[in-house]
Amino acid sequence: MNSPSNRYSAVAIVLHWTIAALILTNLYLGLTFDGKHGMALFRALQLHKSLGLTVLLLSLVRLTWRLTHKAPPLPGHMPAWEKFGAQAAHWGLYALMVAIPLTGWAIVSASPTNIPTLLYNKVPWPHLGFIHDMAMPARKALEEQFGETHELLAFATIGLLVLHIGAALKHQFFDKDEVLSHMLPFVRPKTRSEIS
Repeated sequence: MNSPSNRYSAVAIVLHWTIAALILTNLYLGLTFDGKHGMALFRALQLHKSLGLTVLLLSLVRLTWRLTHKAPPLPGHMPAWEKFGAQAAHWGLYALMVAIPLTGWAIVSASPTNIPTLLYNKVPWPHLGFIHDMAMPARKALEEQFGETHELLAFATIGLLVLHIGAALKHQFFDKDEVLSHMLPFVRPKTRSEIS
């Protein structure tokens, strides 16, 4: 384990902002499916699947990196409950970044339509065999269950993102500490003398 520094590593920062952009794009796509039909809906769904699987792969890399590289310490002025909440929110986001794409993959694998997934219209992505090989009634039931779970997890993600962004802005503009600068590229974290 590396010792914590006063900011996240370049790898962690790039992964953080790349995954964040992909998640926001995918949430937007998911929320606009109802207004699309025909080929427009098909293209949006294929892009949604591609982005979701990219989030899954990058999140596994990010989680591995996080487990082997310590995060910068939280400010000493933060009360214990706030530190606990920050940690819980971060690990909750990690769980959602893996769980949502997995449930999406399960939906596609269970779907009776058997539409293949091509990552970015190029790379074939397999169905989950243990789901795809089930009898059709079981697949239909699983598609519905995973669909509901996928949607609930998406709304949970929106809630946690609002909390996460709100907390970052609170640290920047109310607490005026160094928390946000830990993850911003090209920004030097504040020193203790600059904060006090």
